[in-house]
Amino acid sequence: MGTGHPRRGAGPPDGGWGWVVLGACFVITGFAYGFPKAVSVFFGELKHDFGAGYSDTAWVSSIMLAMLYGTGPLSSILVTRFGCRPVMLTGGLLASAGMILASFASRLLEVYLTAGVLTGLGLALNFQPSLIMLGLYFERRRPLANGLAAAGSPVFLSTLSPLGQLLGERFGWRGGFLLFGGLLLHCCACGAVMRPPPGPPPPPRPDPAEDRAPSGGPARRRLLDVAVCTDRAFLVYVVTKFLMALGLFVPPILLVNYAKDAGVPDAEAAFLLSIVGFVDIVARPACGALAGLARLRPHVPYLFSLALLANGLTDLISARARSYGTLVAFCIAFGLSYGMVGALQFEVLMATVGAPRFPSALGLVLLVEAVAVLIGPPSAGRLVDALKNYEIIFYLAGSEVALAGVFMAVATYCCLRCSKDTPSDPAAQGGASDTEDVEAEGDSEPMPASTEEPGSLEALEMLSPRAGSPGPEPEVEAVPGLAHESV
Repeated sequence: MGTGHPRRGAGPPDGGWGWVVLGACFVITGFAYGFPKAVSVFFGELKHDFGAGYSDTAWVSSIMLAMLYGTGPLSSILVTRFGCRPVMLTGGLLASAGMILASFASRLLEVYLTAGVLTGLGLALNFQPSLIMLGLYFERRRPLANGLAAAGSPVFLSTLSPLGQLLGERFGWRGGFLLFGGLLLHCCACGAVMRPPPGPPPPPRPDPAEDRAPSGGPARRRLLDVAVCTDRAFLVYVVTKFLMALGLFVPPILLVNYAKDAGVPDAEAAFLLSIVGFVDIVARPACGALAGLARLRPHVPYLFSLALLANGLTDLISARARSYGTLVAFCIAFGLSYGMVGALQFEVLMATVGAPRFPSALGLVLLVEAVAVLIGPPSAGRLVDALKNYEIIFYLAGSEVALAGVFMAVATYCCLRCSKDTPSDPAAQGGASDTEDVEAEGDSEPMPASTEEPGSLEALEMLSPRAGSPGPEPEVEAVPGLAHESV
């Protein structure tokens, strides 16, 4: 390699094998978001076979989503300890085994434990590591990569639901579950391609005396960096995601019944969700490409705020929509803003906390989102049952999402002002309490506190709203547990 050229692997490749990783992330995202909704096509047969009500069978999807979001911290710990590839391979096997075992269930409770808990856990162990690996392969093109990966959700949702309907008609729900279990084995193939990105050789192993705790005990390794919660920008993002999740998913859930209540025929009412999906497929990659423009990328949090505000206003304006033409216009506007939110949400998080702390931050965010998802849509359903009025629900959901957008913009601006007025304290940002460290014995190599090579993967520079503030940039802490040999 010539001395006049930059060393290969000095930073994220932004291409090459990264496109294969992006394709795998597209599939994983599609399964993670589309599969819990696609399983709902079997609820009618489950009700008939087990003599249960719709609310009882709907718990299958609810448990699956709760596991997908709620096990975020567990997934972060496992990725830090074992690396992305082993965790994803294990997750693919668990997801497949859950659906296969559910096909032999004799009680609805067994379906909860297999298709709900086991498959949901397997999808979670695939979803989070895939996003982490995507961030290691892309930096300059990361917004576009996130947008393309996020497009897997509407594509798979529009594909898996008709496929499930076809399998249910030909083989029954047991045959459909069994074949879906085989389909989920593709998650293992996606996990297998998650090889470590090319990079500089690992640093020499430090003196063993430095690897040990101050008391002389075994080396300690931070598996879940809860110190990220002291970052004001991260707390702003968490509050925004909680408010967003309360209302963002309510309109798609109630849209078909709302249209039927307005006198729209069943077939045309069901087609409204397809319109949302088609627009969403186009909006996500387009918004990712837009966010990657040099002039817009430093302002991605504000673009995310604008998408939330547009989505909330769409709900508020369309709350009185009764004609089919008005509902179609609502679906187009909602699909556009919904796709923008989906394309930008994880890009904003990566830009806020940086690559080193992204695994822990993502796990905590998913846990908070799980709480909001368990509060928002069920509460909206109860209000519809009590009030027999969809208009109030759209007003409430739109207000929550719009409030999230306004809060994100105002709080981000305030954080920018504070970061310009107050010098940062490196000791306060890098410190961690003893409760955040977990003893880890064995052959795991401890990562150095920092790296001298600014282009290495362990020192990815984060692109955040604070990037525009004057002064030298602080050194970025190394990614704990994500060494090349352990990914």
